[in-house]
Amino acid sequence: MTLDRSKKVFKRVLFSLLTITMLGSSSSLAFAADAPAQPTSIPIPALSDSFKQSSLSNVIVIGTGGTLAGKAEDSTSFQNYRAGTYLIEDLVKQLPGKQKIADVTTYQFGNKGSGGYTIADLYDLSLTVDQALEVYDSAVVTTGTDTMEEIAYFLDLTVRSEKPVVVTGAMRPWDVIGTDAPANLYNAIKLAGSGKTKWFGTVLMLNDVVHAAREVTKTNAQRMDTFETPMLGALGYIDENNIRIYRAPARAVKAGTADWATPFDLKTITKDKLPAVEIVYSYQEAGGGAIKGLVADGAKGIVTAGTGAGGISAKMTAARTEAIKQGVLFVTTTRTGSGTMYPGTADGIIAGDNLNAQHARLMLLLSLAFSNDQAKIKGWFANYGTQDVKIDAQIPAAP
Repeated sequence: MTLDRSKKVFKRVLFSLLTITMLGSSSSLAFAADAPAQPTSIPIPALSDSFKQSSLSNVIVIGTGGTLAGKAEDSTSFQNYRAGTYLIEDLVKQLPGKQKIADVTTYQFGNKGSGGYTIADLYDLSLTVDQALEVYDSAVVTTGTDTMEEIAYFLDLTVRSEKPVVVTGAMRPWDVIGTDAPANLYNAIKLAGSGKTKWFGTVLMLNDVVHAAREVTKTNAQRMDTFETPMLGALGYIDENNIRIYRAPARAVKAGTADWATPFDLKTITKDKLPAVEIVYSYQEAGGGAIKGLVADGAKGIVTAGTGAGGISAKMTAARTEAIKQGVLFVTTTRTGSGTMYPGTADGIIAGDNLNAQHARLMLLLSLAFSNDQAKIKGWFANYGTQDVKIDAQIPAAP
């Protein structure tokens, strides 16, 4: 990038800045829920004064905390640590050789465990990522692994830019022996800077493996290879300087078309439009009290994690029927960990395809934020929640 272009970018960013309110130590951005929908404006560092300009990709690392930024009780304690302690700027500075893979700068969005963020916070985070991608070639978002798959899928559904977004974190805090944190951060920057996941939406990268945000899930409470993609498998992996991508998410087939982006443009709604959507889990003779209680508490949508192919108990079924009469929308998923739920004809119930319950919840939550039309939401689940590969190609005539 030339110096003149850098100055122009710097001026454009400066003129776009708004006054922001920092929320305690998390440094999240505060927005009035009743204000008109407006694009988020944040003090994204300007290219010209953040780091050395070169021919390499410009990557911004947006820190939100988590184990990756955790401070351990001592250097051999993998479990006793305080998540979200170190600043992302200081961690990136410690990475050796980063100047060989990208021009890197940082932005501290927050600094706490992933489970400490609200859906309203994720609204802010998504708009922050999109604004950063107006300036930078790609973005890395660091967060805790506990709800990483949900944060990544929320970004996947809402970030409007086609540029690479890579979510990463760690299973061991930064300052212990055998930590995976620096390697994960380094490889996430390398992957983002490579541009290989452009049009993929958001991807997740830990333990040298790349996963689609929609399909990945955390499978183990302790192991560093905890993230897996059931049935479909990973997108690819990183071996030092080699980045191998062996498959692409189905949405990549829509690259460059209007259908690539989801309907969920957060710039067009305010936070108060984000409804309460919950999850209930079925088991032998499960009662209907959970559904009744969640409806009474204001839930507008409920995802059921059913047995086998999504079945729920008789008592849960009765409670669901009553909730549907009250206007609550349900999505069916399975508690088994994998498997596809196919559409039926029942009113008020949508099939969650092969989304797990936590992913289906976000898809339903965003759908209800943008529409109350059940038919439209079913269509969104079919077209955006379901990642079925559709390639229009003319079949050659038989000889």
